[in-house]
Amino acid sequence: MNTRIQHYDLDEYSIDKFRDEGHVCLCDVGQAHELEPFRMAVNEATEKQGGVDIPLEERDTYGKAFQQHMNLWEIDDRVKEFILNPRYGKIAADLLGVNGVRIYHDQALYKEPGGGPTPWHQDQYYWPVTGSTITMWMPLVDISVDMGMLTFASRSHTEGYLGTLPISDESDEIFARYVRDKNFEVTRQSSMKAGDATFHNGWILHSAPGNSSQEMREVMTVIWVADGSSVTEPINDNQAADLARWLPGLHPGDSVNSKLNPVSYKRDET
Repeated sequence: MNTRIQHYDLDEYSIDKFRDEGHVCLCDVGQAHELEPFRMAVNEATEKQGGVDIPLEERDTYGKAFQQHMNLWEIDDRVKEFILNPRYGKIAADLLGVNGVRIYHDQALYKEPGGGPTPWHQDQYYWPVTGSTITMWMPLVDISVDMGMLTFASRSHTEGYLGTLPISDESDEIFARYVRDKNFEVTRQSSMKAGDATFHNGWILHSAPGNSSQEMREVMTVIWVADGSSVTEPINDNQAADLARWLPGLHPGDSVNSKLNPVSYKRDET
């Protein structure tokens, strides 16, 4: 499965939109010939990690939102080839306006039929890093809005850190009210093809409705940090856990460069 090919033609409009609104949707980021083999690899890797044994109706709000499988590139070389594709890394670096990016981690987010909504939250609440972060959210199947489309409060990333609120009923209530009070525009795609992808800033408020369809919403995500970012002192238990898992051997003040944070793309500065 050779995915390390072809430059993506990213235009200035998309870059400006991302920096202004905190998110952008790009078409055909994943190429048609590579997606089905990659989807099969992701599904096999998730099976290796194991599923959730608790019935959907007995889970908490977080558990109902999605099945989460993380760092699949560690356990499957086919996933690794796809995740470390510099084509995706270059898009991330160009959107952020940095010379290079490193992997923070990947995660498959599968929302089951009947799965609940994903509460409003900020991703970077979980990440003990300085500098810019960006997430690619790529459906591996065609999805419609009723399958749980990613939803953004445009320009909310300009507010920065908004408090110690992990994904929960509380975060949904507080941030939904915040979005209304600040009059942020709430936007989402009506549909996305397999291989389309949204890219969003680590601080933007976002959510997703539940999956009212009969189909699994299969989505793969990759999170990058700007090359040169450093580790910060954890300010909550989730950041402490992330430091131990995704930044092994590193301490506050160190550069983000552990064995789990390889360079995905770096611009030739010569």
